[in-house]
Amino acid sequence: MYHDYEGVALNPEEKVRLVADLGEAHFMILRNHGLLTCADTVANAFLYMYLLQKACEIQIKAQSGGGELTPIPAQILAGIQAASKQVTRGANGDIAWPALLRKLRRTDPSFET
Repeated sequence: MYHDYEGVALNPEEKVRLVADLGEAHFMILRNHGLLTCADTVANAFLYMYLLQKACEIQIKAQSGGGELTPIPAQILAGIQAASKQVTRGANGDIAWPALLRKLRRTDPSFET
């Protein structure tokens, strides 16, 4: 999903367009502005942001080679998604979130106050 940049999102009409552009998706690229993720938990939103950022980095690196990119067929993508669910056992963001919080508490325990 994409949303065109309209300046600082303080305009109530733009907020409606942002929601409409996001639809049922969890990921959105705000053109000329940044990335946006939404989820049912902070852990999942963090995971989605990590995945989206990594996907963007990989695409930029792939395109920097100058050659034409080969799209991955939908059937293979479906298999990758199914394998991902098996590997994580459906834990989503909860698989890494507790460890990230432990690391943050060691680094700066004041974040909880």
